[in-house]
Amino acid sequence: MSGQPAQPIIDTHVLLRDGDKVLLSQRGGPYGYGRWHLPSGKLDQGETLTVGAARELFEETGVKTDPGHLELRHVVHHRQGDGSERIGFFFEAVRWEGTPRNKEPEKCLALQWFADHDLPEDIIEYPGAGLRGCLGRAGVLALHGWR
Repeated sequence: MSGQPAQPIIDTHVLLRDGDKVLLSQRGGPYGYGRWHLPSGKLDQGETLTVGAARELFEETGVKTDPGHLELRHVVHHRQGDGSERIGFFFEAVRWEGTPRNKEPEKCLALQWFADHDLPEDIIEYPGAGLRGCLGRAGVLALHGWR
């Protein structure tokens, strides 16, 4: 331990539901190419968690939600292979409007609805830990990638 303060990247992830279905995004960039995850992104400087989550959801899918309609469901403290850290806040949009569409085709191969009891096996591990937490399959906090 170096005694240095941690400087994790803060991520926001949004669980969008339609009945028993969950919207997932298929990665088109180099990290996790072809694998699934929730709509997500990094928090911008000076932005609250809920404002950042609502912004990322809209930027990626065109779906609008008021930041006040995002409920925190899970937190993941993730350590990457290079030792860098991320803290992911997983929200559920309890009210939203619009029809999801792929607004970032350079980063996303597809958006698809999956039944919450029949999710794809190739979900990226870090957001997968948060998704399981959101669906009630884990506690409120997951430590991922730590030894």
